[in-house]
Amino acid sequence: MMTILGYPVQALMGQLLLGLINGAFYAVLSLGLALIFGLLNIINFAHGAQYMMGAFAAWLLLTYGGIGYWPALLLAPLIVAIIGVIIERLLLRRLYKLDHLYGLLLTFGLALVIEGAFRQLYGVSGQAYAVPEELRGGINLGFMFLPLYRGWVVVASLTVCLTVWALIEKTQLGALLRAATENPARVQAFGVNVPVLITLTYGVGVALAAFAGVLAAPVYSVNPLMGSNIIIIVFAVVVIGGMGSILGSVLTGFGLGVVEGLTKVVYPEASSTVIFVIMAIVLLIKPAGLFGRAA
Repeated sequence: MMTILGYPVQALMGQLLLGLINGAFYAVLSLGLALIFGLLNIINFAHGAQYMMGAFAAWLLLTYGGIGYWPALLLAPLIVAIIGVIIERLLLRRLYKLDHLYGLLLTFGLALVIEGAFRQLYGVSGQAYAVPEELRGGINLGFMFLPLYRGWVVVASLTVCLTVWALIEKTQLGALLRAATENPARVQAFGVNVPVLITLTYGVGVALAAFAGVLAAPVYSVNPLMGSNIIIIVFAVVVIGGMGSILGSVLTGFGLGVVEGLTKVVYPEASSTVIFVIMAIVLLIKPAGLFGRAA
């Protein structure tokens, strides 16, 4: 059996794949969080609940509407984004000029309400969501077996993350969003409807969380606790990458997913805490995060 540094190649590659899959979810979720914080200055603790809502929206579309995976990949994020827009217009809009703590407390309360409602309706046992027929099976690479769906998750996540980053950093729309965040009065004076722009930005951030939920539905069971199980790790990823850093969140999400996966081979006992250890070290050395800018 082939080994690398004394560890079986199959085990290393298997955990590398698992780490990439987890990293894909971390990257998309942390991207949405960074987008909302960087442009709206709101710490969206409801992000995990919105991720869970995306998975449930896909499951409900299939169960009650007969709508399969591919249409749900577009419809579920849109549905959850509309709910997010309503939340922003009714609640979050009142908090933009207040301390971050108010937004954190409000969104934390929203997360508890959403999770509690889904637990009451569907319990905690979880609902199965089948892998789409086109992505069933896998490819034998010789040193490991690559499931097609897991490969698709990594490619889809990377594509979405890079597209959103390019949109924010390299286009006129992205420049307008950043300007509206830094000096809304001046942008408003040029005839731009800043409140609508901010609402749409929150909707996009929420849609990213729901998109990750749809991707996760065939991998994990769809249950009300899936968001609370991942959101703390995602916040750690955002802190390590730098709060508000779009590219930092993407790179850190994928990177930490791989580190977490490889840790399960090298030192399994540390796999559940390695991300938080890295976060502590980064905060000691660079409090603004790896890609963040000091205030």
